[in-house]
Amino acid sequence: MEQNKKQTVKAISNVIYDIKKIIENGRNAAYSAVNATMISTYWNIGKRIVEEEQHGKERAEYGKELIKTLAQELTHEYGSGFSDRYLRAFRQFYLVIPNFEIWKSRFPNLTWTHVYRTLRVNDETAIRWYLENASAQMWSVRTLNRNISTQYYERHYKQPSLLGNKSNGSVPTKEEILKSPFMAEFLGFKPDEGFSERDLESSIISHLKDFMMEMGRGFAFMARQQHIRTEAEDYYIDLVFYNVVLKCYVLIDCKVGKITHQDVGQMDMYVRMYDELKRTEGDNPTIGIVLCSETDADIARYSILKGNEQIFATKYKLYLPTEDELRREIEKQKAIYLLQHP
Repeated sequence: MEQNKKQTVKAISNVIYDIKKIIENGRNAAYSAVNATMISTYWNIGKRIVEEEQHGKERAEYGKELIKTLAQELTHEYGSGFSDRYLRAFRQFYLVIPNFEIWKSRFPNLTWTHVYRTLRVNDETAIRWYLENASAQMWSVRTLNRNISTQYYERHYKQPSLLGNKSNGSVPTKEEILKSPFMAEFLGFKPDEGFSERDLESSIISHLKDFMMEMGRGFAFMARQQHIRTEAEDYYIDLVFYNVVLKCYVLIDCKVGKITHQDVGQMDMYVRMYDELKRTEGDNPTIGIVLCSETDADIARYSILKGNEQIFATKYKLYLPTEDELRREIEKQKAIYLLQHP
């Protein structure tokens, strides 16, 4: 009797689970269909506006009047989603992605909210880059917002031209993945708060998902304090990752304070050891990153960093600076990088 009751309860639970999945799948399908229709509608509105502007009329004045009149008429009939601000966004959407087949094939998982957020970026190439990476890496709108506000695109040493305009195929270079400064506000340290290298390493492990998202695409965590034994000594590498895009190991040494030539020498030794003792057939040469609170132009120019394609120094910031401060910091870090790679 008791056994039959348990079987009945289990059977009903299975039915409930199955029906909930059916409802969720149906809702997701409906949401995807609505989103696809919405994006198609907005793209076609943008296309029609641009076509009208290109009829040879005085574009500046006529375009302003066209948008203004359309906004009044459409808002009156369809609501606030067709204000002049949104109409300008539809127009820009079409100008950025003039071929809708590209959109359907490259960005089917993005929502209009993703699109609208990227259109606030001033650089058209950057807009395409953010759309491409948001789609490929499944960024939520929240992640996209954070990456735009921290100038994720600008912080890369080299920004690729996307949407079919890449040079040398589709495999990115190290410079297209590595970046500086490294924004690490998610680690939770307060400005001027004292902490050790072990504290920094532990916080990275506690926020590993956010850390790898900031690192970029293709990173997989391998080990913390990885033990390397030679005939003479034991060594411990702070953090080890593997990048499936670059097909190589990435070693990270966490440093509190300004980088020193000893830090660079230590990382050079780690990279050489890893290449000899851990790297396997099919792996590209190991990359070493010294993650420090301050980089140094002299070390980039005069140490073994110069001309080195395997060792990099990356500055981390534990709080979000203003937009202008971050822009200046990006330019400073790129200048230091160019000293290492003239």
